[in-house]
Amino acid sequence: MLLLLAVLGGLILLAWSSDKFVDGAVNLAGLTGIPPLVVGMVVIGFGTSAPELVVSASAALNGTPAMALGNAIGSNITNIALILGVTGLIAALPLESSIIRREIPVLLLVGAGSGLLLLDDYLSFLDGLLLMAALLVLLLWMLRMARQGNDPALQAETARQEVAMSMQHSLFWTVTGLLLLVVAARLVVWGASGIAAYFGVSDLVIGLTIVAIGTSLPELAASISSARRGETGMAVGNIIGSNLFNNLGVMGLAALIRPFAPPPEVISRDLPIMMGLTLLLLLFAFTPPRRNILTRWEASVLLLVFVAYQLLLYYQSQATA
Repeated sequence: MLLLLAVLGGLILLAWSSDKFVDGAVNLAGLTGIPPLVVGMVVIGFGTSAPELVVSASAALNGTPAMALGNAIGSNITNIALILGVTGLIAALPLESSIIRREIPVLLLVGAGSGLLLLDDYLSFLDGLLLMAALLVLLLWMLRMARQGNDPALQAETARQEVAMSMQHSLFWTVTGLLLLVVAARLVVWGASGIAAYFGVSDLVIGLTIVAIGTSLPELAASISSARRGETGMAVGNIIGSNLFNNLGVMGLAALIRPFAPPPEVISRDLPIMMGLTLLLLLFAFTPPRRNILTRWEASVLLLVFVAYQLLLYYQSQATA
């Protein structure tokens, strides 16, 4: 019960502190004259993946890098299958042409690249450097696209940025939010590791399930709220951006902190499912009768895939327990 409370409390604190940290950082950036486009890019990139990033870093430091890897891949699966699945049941989601032409192919390329780095059964420090370098290139590319007006999601996010705090309040929430993020991440990792040990489940499975779903809950809540208000334009773009950051930043940071040998089932099971869901999303963009729209029946398919994946993880973990 104590371990479960630690995970639940840590996830709640994680969601709250990540919001406060991003709010403080955005206002601090505005007060110090950082270009609004850069602020929007950070909000979409780092802001949506802050829980995954901090939890994975904490897991790597705690000696459970498989949990960090499971968190990165599991969050990507959760983002597409659960978040888009649930949100798409509430309202049809538009698949913008720029996302189909550019973001989804880039996500497939990044997923294939990270998979290649895992094929030698070791995620090294050099692999981490390559992933972080790719993330830097991606962020610069996003900034260039936004300056040219070719990234509607980033432009829309930039337009929402307002300086609403004083310098003192911005500094306070930036520092406090970051410190609470670290504390929350430690709680989640400690509780999740204890649960894994108690039930004889691997750190990878815990990362793919409890931790991945938990760190994605803020995005799920935000997506459902936006769908209910009819603001569905950025839903898919934000998920794609979050998955790109998870693939490169979350996985790369874990490798930099503690290089490790990934469990073999990551290559045989989890990466193919992650890539398959991304391909499925691309396929749905061209499926009649409504092209460039994620319809409710397509969202239902995504949700069924998520449920089937969770059942697969459960039965396989029971078989090896």
